[in-house]
Amino acid sequence: MLFNSIYGPIKQDIADKFQQTKLFICDIDGVFSDGRIYLGNQGEELKAFHTRDGFGIKAIINAGIQVAVITGRKSQIVEKRMSSLGIQHIYQGQEDKLAAYAELKSQLNITDKQIAYIGDDVPDLTVMQQVGLAIAVNDAHPIIQQICHYQTHVRGGFGAVRECCDIFLQTRGVLEQAQGMSV
Repeated sequence: MLFNSIYGPIKQDIADKFQQTKLFICDIDGVFSDGRIYLGNQGEELKAFHTRDGFGIKAIINAGIQVAVITGRKSQIVEKRMSSLGIQHIYQGQEDKLAAYAELKSQLNITDKQIAYIGDDVPDLTVMQQVGLAIAVNDAHPIIQQICHYQTHVRGGFGAVRECCDIFLQTRGVLEQAQGMSV
């Protein structure tokens, strides 16, 4: 049996995983951004974030899904952007993403089965092997594509996070109720 999302058919067992998710964890580089890091002449670092992803995150938070980010790099840009979206669980500078994952799981008292993680590269592998729903962005590294439950139609940094958020909302029957908000 298939679930027809706005992005196309999804196997029913995968749609069920989206519906059961209570915590959505995101990597940053290659997921919220396109993975490129822009460095200016004065040493400033720039990243681009898509507003569609921001709207999706705010919508799923309003629908009761908790959101966290776990990233290997540390950046004030990330702190500012994620905080502005209402994300309360921000883990930066995480060489061992599994440690941050274990802390989150314990703190929120939820099981692996209730957690979704979206990633794009090998540093995401250990967490993706633990969660109930492992999601790879469309342009993820081939190793990540091979182990994921779902691969987005959209590339990282260009609305892949929003695609997942839309499916979270659609599997709960509340996509049409997503309210407009500034992102």
